[in-house]
Amino acid sequence: MERNQLIETVTREVLAILGTGGEVRLGLDHADEAVANGAARLGFCGDGCDVPTSLAQYIDHTVLKPDVPPEKIDTLCDEAVQYNFAAVCINPVWVQRAARRLRGSRVKVASVVGFPLGANVPEIKAMEARRAIRDGAREIDMVMNVGALKGGDHELVQRDIAGVSDACREVGALNKVIIEACYLTDEEKVVACRLAQLAHADFVKTSTGFGPGGATVFDVALMRETVGLKMGVKAAGGIHDASDARAMISAGANRIGASAGIRIVSGDEGGSGESY
Repeated sequence: MERNQLIETVTREVLAILGTGGEVRLGLDHADEAVANGAARLGFCGDGCDVPTSLAQYIDHTVLKPDVPPEKIDTLCDEAVQYNFAAVCINPVWVQRAARRLRGSRVKVASVVGFPLGANVPEIKAMEARRAIRDGAREIDMVMNVGALKGGDHELVQRDIAGVSDACREVGALNKVIIEACYLTDEEKVVACRLAQLAHADFVKTSTGFGPGGATVFDVALMRETVGLKMGVKAAGGIHDASDARAMISAGANRIGASAGIRIVSGDEGGSGESY
């Protein structure tokens, strides 16, 4: 089966599951929303039934704003070690500093590529990924070429992702592909996830946090249904507290990107803290 035919087949199958009359697998706190969107039945996706008591292992403790001073990076790293977060996620300029600060700990350094627009050419993204990895990053959150996807240039999108995946695979780093779901139709979200799989990415991720919308439970469920259980799904953007995080995990996320990591693990609900 040719690639485009395969994408169309997957799209139809996933939308059939998630559309009217299908089963949407979401957190129970969002049942009313799911039914309003056309779901006939509700359930948990993947391992979502086992939402953990401790959320720290799921969290990429994140600071990506442009006005962050170096001492904030030090604080971010120290907090990540204190709370046992999975990783810190930072801009490339801070990777060396964070890697030095976290040396000897179990916390990974994640950095971003093509951020936040995804509009760089593939060669630049691959080079950016290799530089971040050389500086100490072991996870890369790259922004997909959103315009190419919407224009139907699937070959460019796949090649763009594959270049970064290749750079990551050289050293065993992870490639997380940000699809920026707020700009995409449901069909395009499915295609984006499938192209990320074909390009050997390790995760698909909902959002940069710099677009007009962040993570939604529906998008996480759609992405999980598309990629299955062997690929990671990262929810990011607008996740402010433990309730938000648990809803995303119950929908199928196995990584959470947020600057509100301490609030999330402390169990505070409904806080006003920022997320990236």
